[in-house]
Amino acid sequence: MRYTRFLIVLLAFAAALMAADPFVGTWKLNPAKSKYKTGTPPKEQTVTYSEEGSDLHVMVKGTTSDGQAISTHVTVPPKGGPGKIIESPYESVVGKNVNDNQRETHFSKGGKEVFTAKAKRSADGKTMTVAVKGTNPAGQKVEGTNYYEKQ
Repeated sequence: MRYTRFLIVLLAFAAALMAADPFVGTWKLNPAKSKYKTGTPPKEQTVTYSEEGSDLHVMVKGTTSDGQAISTHVTVPPKGGPGKIIESPYESVVGKNVNDNQRETHFSKGGKEVFTAKAKRSADGKTMTVAVKGTNPAGQKVEGTNYYEKQ
């Protein structure tokens, strides 16, 4: 009986660990590995994904190449769909999961999509690239790829 309870608790714990979103954690930008066709990558940036209740919270903090502060906080359903803006120059956000290691986030303003971020996590979970296109939170036209390392 004691072993049965132990096994049930162990399986419940394992299930909880497996349910965690693979993007959860803190990711720090490596500007030297970030490449842009248009605009410039941030000077420094940290992206934090956390699960709270039924939402995935995404917080972006950093500094643009010209020294302006970057601060965005949104929530999206982990499986995709419309989210909620908590702090951002955008008016709406929609998330879309492509697969376990890829997700897209689309931001709109004035009813028009203005910025897209397509995140791809490496198979080993240590790095993430985010292809960005549109008008970034600092109001700059950008197209490029940000390279992040998990902290």
